[in-house]
Amino acid sequence: MNLKIDLSTSGITGDVRALLAEDCQAAKEKLWSGREDFTGWVSLPEKLTCDPANELQAELADLKKTAEEIRAKCELFVVTGIGGSYMGAKCVIDAICAHEDTDGAEVVFAGCNMSAAYHREIISKMREKETCLCVISKSGGTTEPLAAFSILKEVMSEKYGDEATSRIYAITDKETGRLRAESDEAGYKTFIVPDDIGGRYSVLTPVGLLPIAVAGIDVDALIEGAKDMAIDPGWKEDAASYAVTRVALSRSGKWIEIFEYFHPELEFFAEWLKQLFGESEGKEGKGIFPASLMFSRDLHSMGQFIQQGKQMFFETMIIIEDRGEDILIPESAGAPLAGKSLEQINGCAIKGVAAAHTKAGVPVIKIYLPKMDAYNMGQLIYFFEMTCGIAAYISGVNPFDQPGVEAYKAEMRAEIEKL
Repeated sequence: MNLKIDLSTSGITGDVRALLAEDCQAAKEKLWSGREDFTGWVSLPEKLTCDPANELQAELADLKKTAEEIRAKCELFVVTGIGGSYMGAKCVIDAICAHEDTDGAEVVFAGCNMSAAYHREIISKMREKETCLCVISKSGGTTEPLAAFSILKEVMSEKYGDEATSRIYAITDKETGRLRAESDEAGYKTFIVPDDIGGRYSVLTPVGLLPIAVAGIDVDALIEGAKDMAIDPGWKEDAASYAVTRVALSRSGKWIEIFEYFHPELEFFAEWLKQLFGESEGKEGKGIFPASLMFSRDLHSMGQFIQQGKQMFFETMIIIEDRGEDILIPESAGAPLAGKSLEQINGCAIKGVAAAHTKAGVPVIKIYLPKMDAYNMGQLIYFFEMTCGIAAYISGVNPFDQPGVEAYKAEMRAEIEKL
């Protein structure tokens, strides 16, 4: 395990965590039992790396080959999906491409909102660049991606004619649903959304891996990082301790967790965390509300509230230790900045924020990532998925359903029918 978890300023002692040890062990056993619905992600990294004869390995090889073919014929890869069908891939692509030069296509995401202006910009890019289109939906009937895919298919047909279908890819249910039927009829190249893995836990399935591979990122290293996290007994104590600490903080009245990061490329990783924890824990009147802030930018807006506002939250800082090539501040900045580097100042911000907020009585948890690359991102993803599952089970909720989401969908469909 490469991650380091610092709970020393969380305000929760080992004695308090020990009180939840039995519940924590039961949660871990439940996740690893293989008997719970939608827990296929737990053993997925091992299955993708440790057994070359299984069906998943063959699908992964096909996916990597397909990604190479897409990169060879397009500059732009438009991925249509919402929620877990795009957040996981986007968070990985944004984070890693900021630190590594890749030879992949530009990946953009559609169908994640209903903004005409947003989609007009994508359409403009599609008309200018060689393009491939991907749609991700288990059923094919979700409003936002269905509307966007219908529009973007027409753009592809106008540009490529009969060739358009060879440039369209679908990730959907194996056998049923609107998108499966359309894919079979039209002849789209398809990959499968696994039945035993929900959207927000699907980063290491074709849902996340195809766009990530098309972006030129090493998906083998991503999976390897997750696998090493899964099989290393060292993570289990740290992941469990973080999960238990979160639950203990929520029971002490800290019901908002602020995920904080000091590098903007982690913005969508924080958005993925908000979906992961929000959909998994927020039910039956329970759960910790996930929020996110980017520092030092948001210290000039929300810093005041954190320091002196109503104390109902705790902070989880995600810190990249090796920040890559640095930039020196010139002499014209004057003392004390001149001659220092941006990342040195960023490091001072990390230490200063943690110290100031701890002195103000805010619980602070720090998670250190050695460097931002595919391997370490795989570890980070699996770590948070596991801690989320453990914490939800300890709190007495099912981490893998989202019945509340259906309420807005039903109301929106009713409004659409009125148009």
